[in-house]
Amino acid sequence: MNTPHTIAVLGLGRMGDAIATRLAALHWDVIGWTRSGRTSGAVRTTGDPHEAVARADVVLLALFDGPACQQVLDDVRGSLRAGATVLNTSTVGPEQASELARRTGPSYVHAPVLGSVTAVAAGALRFLAAGDPQALDRVRPVLEALGTVCHVDDAAGAAALKLVANHSLAGAVLALREALRQADALGLPRSRVLDVLELGQLGGLVARKRPFLTDPPATAPAEFTISALVKDMALLADASRVPLRSAAGLTDARTEPGWDFVGAATVPAVADAVLEPLRAYVRGHATGDPVHFRAAFLAGARIEGVRDGAFVSWTLDEYGALFPGRPAVDEPTRSRRIDSAEVHGTVGTATMTLRHGGDTFTDVFLLVRVDGGWRIANKVYHRHP
Repeated sequence: MNTPHTIAVLGLGRMGDAIATRLAALHWDVIGWTRSGRTSGAVRTTGDPHEAVARADVVLLALFDGPACQQVLDDVRGSLRAGATVLNTSTVGPEQASELARRTGPSYVHAPVLGSVTAVAAGALRFLAAGDPQALDRVRPVLEALGTVCHVDDAAGAAALKLVANHSLAGAVLALREALRQADALGLPRSRVLDVLELGQLGGLVARKRPFLTDPPATAPAEFTISALVKDMALLADASRVPLRSAAGLTDARTEPGWDFVGAATVPAVADAVLEPLRAYVRGHATGDPVHFRAAFLAGARIEGVRDGAFVSWTLDEYGALFPGRPAVDEPTRSRRIDSAEVHGTVGTATMTLRHGGDTFTDVFLLVRVDGGWRIANKVYHRHP
């Protein structure tokens, strides 16, 4: 194994700067370059990427996405010295990773990282590394200076595994969001809630990120931003072609892209205004009085589903005619629960569970904001006998 002498780090954002700083502190010869021109000053830099790579044994990429990697590599390809290895730690899609590997050849190692800025400083990153065995052997000293190496068969697999790992992170944030929203609805003090959550399955995340979860949250530099996690979830959804709730759940107009990703857990629940038509709908069922449905639905709304094996599509008047104007005899034993409500600008979606005697109904709603308020534009249902 030959130890590289000079490392060019292309991309000096949060992770790239932390990686370059650690390698320099371990007495590697490091030269950095960043497209923005902004640096922390912790490592020697140049304004010319060609100068950075011209004498580097290893060219380490720490860029935001696949297009950035391709653009930078295409630009500096002619300046790469003979025998230099390209080590890409960026998070990109599987197809992008395959294309980068194909275009760069056997000198390319794809090695996305598990871990954040604090893990870099501790030398505790985990790399999902794929590449030609000889190329991997050349960059192993660099990787082991930063953490541990998990070998993966190919670049696409390494990229896909990184996205799946980040999906679990997004799922944890959304679970934490739900826990905090329920606690807020119950009037529980945030500090006490966080104390208890630290004892459970989300404990590690809560303990690490507690300053961002307090009310009000502390202002501290983000280690991994919401915008980066949203980008990764979009890449995963595009690659898998499987619906991914976390991709939409993390995209919220009330968050700032530069927030630490865990800030997505503190987004408030939807405003009561969105729930009002759903509550009016519940009152219609509870009282049997269809006048409440007129407060819930748009005049042209449709109520649709499968009834006795046939598809039905009622107008609002036809639907209201099904109700006698008085509560059902067994109303005290019936229940209705709003399960979810999400807003996307001027439209929203919601689901509800209704238990009426021996039947359970799942209702799915499309809502719109018109004339300063919310109304149900369409309802579809499924009856569980």
